[in-house]
Amino acid sequence: MRWSRYFLPTLREDPKDAEAISHKLMVRAGLIRRLGSGAYSYLPFGLRALHSAIAIVREEMNRAGAQELLMPAMQPVELWKQTGRYDVLGDVLIRFKDRTGKEVALGPTHEEVVTDLLKEIQSHKQLPVTVYQIQNKFRDEPRPRFGVIRSKEFLMKDAYSFDVDTEGLNTSYQAMYDAYQRVFARCGLTVLACEADPGIMGGDVSHEFMAPAESGEDRVVRCTACGYAANLDAARCGESIVHSPQSTEKPKPLEAVRTPGKHTVEQVSQFLKVPPAKLIKTLLYDVGKDNHVAVLIRGDHEVNEAKLARAVGSAHLKLSSAQTIERLSHAPLGFTGPVKLDGVRLLADHAVMRVVNGVSGANQDQTHLINVNPGRDFQAGTVADLRLVTAADACPACGKPLAFVTAIEVGHVFKLGTKYTQALGAVVQDSSGAAKPMVMGCYGIGINRILAAAIEQRHDDQGIIWPPALAPFQVVVTVMEAGTAEHLQAGEAAYEALTKAGLSVLLDDREHSPGSKLKDADLVGIPVSVIVGKAWQSGQQLEVRLRATKETVRVSRDGLVETVHKLLDKAQSQ
Repeated sequence: MRWSRYFLPTLREDPKDAEAISHKLMVRAGLIRRLGSGAYSYLPFGLRALHSAIAIVREEMNRAGAQELLMPAMQPVELWKQTGRYDVLGDVLIRFKDRTGKEVALGPTHEEVVTDLLKEIQSHKQLPVTVYQIQNKFRDEPRPRFGVIRSKEFLMKDAYSFDVDTEGLNTSYQAMYDAYQRVFARCGLTVLACEADPGIMGGDVSHEFMAPAESGEDRVVRCTACGYAANLDAARCGESIVHSPQSTEKPKPLEAVRTPGKHTVEQVSQFLKVPPAKLIKTLLYDVGKDNHVAVLIRGDHEVNEAKLARAVGSAHLKLSSAQTIERLSHAPLGFTGPVKLDGVRLLADHAVMRVVNGVSGANQDQTHLINVNPGRDFQAGTVADLRLVTAADACPACGKPLAFVTAIEVGHVFKLGTKYTQALGAVVQDSSGAAKPMVMGCYGIGINRILAAAIEQRHDDQGIIWPPALAPFQVVVTVMEAGTAEHLQAGEAAYEALTKAGLSVLLDDREHSPGSKLKDADLVGIPVSVIVGKAWQSGQQLEVRLRATKETVRVSRDGLVETVHKLLDKAQSQ
């Protein structure tokens, strides 16, 4: 491909609407252009990279025994209503009515559709089966950001396994887990396989594959001692024994104190001269159907809503309004407490139950209680791990310190069990002749995010540094003086030799200044550059440069192909 004829517009300045490094560089290097909020066009250069990622994913899915199919993006909402996810997704589900008045959704994922499709399987002898597709998905994200990292339309590989029992699911899940490790290794990504919360997908077990990145939306908790890793939503806190030992302090009599205008943790802590760890925050949540719960969290901790959702068995969680809080507690916002909070189920985090002589709202305006003691002054109906892990927590696996890492989720695998097959009637006869729902797993990879994560992890001040497996082209041949016939002829000869050797090559034959050409080559990040310039003019030699390290060697035309292969191998191993 000749750059002079190739639609590869590059920009010198960062786009004003871009925050993430990957977003800036994908626009500047001519991979994408924004059409609207959360929607991007892929230019030829970007599409080549996308196709490289797709090829790797497809090869590894086929290698793992999965079968490729393609399902409609338009889905009847009746399927979503049968599984209960129509209401759970709410406005994220993009819906419209066709000309007959029937409501249709643009698929954000395909669990319902694939389960309905595979209902044709009737016998355990036809199992196990794993199918996958690579297709556009649609989600009306409330806040699209970071370019293709969080968009309303995105390309996803979604796979689904169907087995006769849990043992079969475990085997299918492990096969996909291993395939994901191979995919991301081949793409040149560093990833952490983390424990994760299944969320709206359902099931009991899931893992996310997280690519550490400066612009990552997610936070990962990692133990460098034992290798434990978890998404912040799923990170276990245990009972906080390590940094919250049982106090030897004796309980004191409960007492109400006036705290005029003091309703935040910081204000109350300073006013009463007690540490935030002594405060018991009482947060009221609506959990659907006019039901409410009170969540008790220590003042220096935060509620983990993913854990709370699992504890109450409802995905319909939202903080109660000020009006609801006043109705239930008989006090304004900021003065709610667990003592004599009647008619509301109390859920307490483990750390709260270890507080002695704590402070809480008094359910009375401008008043708090001091010397509050769990068990004596209130009874929690549920005691569980309900909070976000903090830097003060120890690894739940080995007790060593934890580190926090920002990351991009590039893959997610779930053990769904029978959530969808039971709801949609996807049953088979087992070996005894009994009918039972198939046991299901699902496995997603964000294809667009592979590119963004690779750029986040591999860039410098000059631009992108592509891993060879994802690079739109493996080699760029830069003719410094394209207006000079001899130089252009040498560049074309190098281009032909490399192309015949099976390499993908971009020939920069533009009549631009040498400096702008070198800057463009660094910006777009092609792994190896072959430069026809001063070395050719003085000694009939080509400069071969590795983009990642700027390592440069001079070779004759005869040694070009071998040298380029060696540098590509070095780039792939870095």
